[in-house]
Amino acid sequence: MVLQSYVQDVLALIGFLCSPVGLIAAFDSDLLLVSLQRMLGYIWQYVYASFLRYWLKWAVRQVTGKCELQRICAGFQPGATRTSKAEYSLQFSKNKVLRGSLQTSRDNLEQCVDHIVQAKNVKPQKDPLFRKSLHTCLLQITGYASLYTCVEDLRKGTFSSDNVEHEDMLLRLWKLLMPTVKLESRVTKQWGDIGFQGDDPKTDFRGMGMLGLTNLVFFSEHYTEEARQVLSHANHPTLGYSYAIVGINLTEMAYSLLKSGDLKPHFYNTVTGNPELHHFHHLYCYLAYEFDKFWVASKPQSIMEFNHYREKFHSQVKVLLRQPGVALTLTMSSSH
Repeated sequence: MVLQSYVQDVLALIGFLCSPVGLIAAFDSDLLLVSLQRMLGYIWQYVYASFLRYWLKWAVRQVTGKCELQRICAGFQPGATRTSKAEYSLQFSKNKVLRGSLQTSRDNLEQCVDHIVQAKNVKPQKDPLFRKSLHTCLLQITGYASLYTCVEDLRKGTFSSDNVEHEDMLLRLWKLLMPTVKLESRVTKQWGDIGFQGDDPKTDFRGMGMLGLTNLVFFSEHYTEEARQVLSHANHPTLGYSYAIVGINLTEMAYSLLKSGDLKPHFYNTVTGNPELHHFHHLYCYLAYEFDKFWVASKPQSIMEFNHYREKFHSQVKVLLRQPGVALTLTMSSSH
């Protein structure tokens, strides 16, 4: 399937270059160079994955006496680099047992590790740490997939005024952010004070569902002082923005980063076992706090520039996520 994808990408790129748009691009040297670089990249990936990688692995094993997974687990410290390399090795393995391990449930993880040890003929007495290291890698890899499922389920959950828990969460958000101000009624313009668009916040949760509200409440509960500080910045007369709406927007950013796999290095570095929902909520808190700092420091002319600065911040986060030791954890200075 992976090799087929490479072929499809190359054919699609060739089709583009042969199209009217592609012919026009041929007269643009920069665009043509980028297109050719992409094509050569696809071709190299195909050749490497299809032929070279197998023989290279075989040759190195003859010299070292260890399979690729053993070399990865022994050669790198626990974290994103080790787990990402192990994931790549399993994904592109010709062995069905190894490829299938990426979809293993948590309950079958021990048995899966046993099968891999047997398939690769690893002798525990010669490499006593391998089994534990591989188990940790698989726990992180399969845990990431499970985390996405949990987040997706929460996102699909619709806010309902008939649900007592949903209503309690919404009212708790108000009390955490506005402890000295009493809410006049459930449907009121006061919600605009914490950045909702209308008199009833439930309409603002349509895009991210209960995930949006859960993140807002989690930030306010676990980082109350910081959340109130961000709200005060959001209510600034010139640099202000809609606190809750931007918070929901940042939930979408966190969700898209999770879905694309961009958050793998962060979770592989910060969670030694199975990442859970609260780890994702903490990641959101980081984004909410850091975006506020970024927004205030940027001094935008108006809220109309939000999309521009939002994408700029998004790009900076993705750059951080490409660093091997990345850990997007919320840290505050001693004085706010």
